Amino acid sequence: MNRWTAADIPPQHGRSAVVTGTGGLALEDARALAGAGAAVVIAGRNPDKGAQAVAAVHAAAPGATVRFELLDLASLESVARFAERLADRQEGLDLLINNAAVMAPPARLETSDGFELQFGTNYLGHFALTARLLPLLKRGMQPRVVTLSSVAARGGAIAFEDLQAEHSYRPMPVYSQSKLACLLFALELSRQSHWHGWGIASMAAHPGITRTDLIANGAGPHSVSGRLRRFLPFLFQPAWQGALPTLFAATDPCAQDGGYYGPHALGGTRGYPTLEKPPARTLDGAAAARLWEESCRLAGVRFA
Repeated sequence: MNRWTAADIPPQHGRSAVVTGTGGLALEDARALAGAGAAVVIAGRNPDKGAQAVAAVHAAAPGATVRFELLDLASLESVARFAERLADRQEGLDLLINNAAVMAPPARLETSDGFELQFGTNYLGHFALTARLLPLLKRGMQPRVVTLSSVAARGGAIAFEDLQAEHSYRPMPVYSQSKLACLLFALELSRQSHWHGWGIASMAAHPGITRTDLIANGAGPHSVSGRLRRFLPFLFQPAWQGALPTLFAATDPCAQDGGYYGPHALGGTRGYPTLEKPPARTLDGAAAARLWEESCRLAGVRFA
């Protein structure tokens, strides 16, 4: 895994992939996968940004098979419609990258279903999406699901008594909770797949500290993190490098089912992909199982 880059991605011809998000890490994922031969669906809520992403992939990989599909992870109805459209167009799905996110909006916001925006988008929307796409994934070729966590998950805690931050909203702790939930989901999905014989490998990844629009679109350019992003850009690695742990988990034969991948250097904030030890809280199997069942109830889905 020493200095693994996108150039090391094995040929992906004949494989299909869904990547959530239209810019930053999602665009790097889509560009690399399509360049390696995969048929890629870029799924996002903004058609204009989706068209720009498709054009960027085609510019980097002429002849690539890539298209945009509308998906708003802050709407469970949109998630269900996306899954129905995909099932109408293809028999199976080989790779799902649960990437899209919002980060630390200053005020508490809600999804169209009444969930706190970060929990509802970053975690619950992807949980529902994976459940809806499970039949396609089960028919895929060596299918994988890669769910994006964050270094922020290290300080996260699942507040079961206030999952929607209705009683106390603090932007970064709520973001950390959503990313810890994503990591718990990735590990629990691996266990569930083994128990039920689904044949789906599930991994988690995080990009370290990476230069994307996530901060500007969430906390805002005048937040503390936004100022760091603007005035100390050397602290942030480029998006292509932040995408590498995800791409390794998604494509490399050595990637471990149930593994967690991040950058290798400076405490996991930058560098090349490496297998990382998950935070201690992820070892609580009872909490992961409780979150799984509560998420099924909230999202109105079952993994069957």
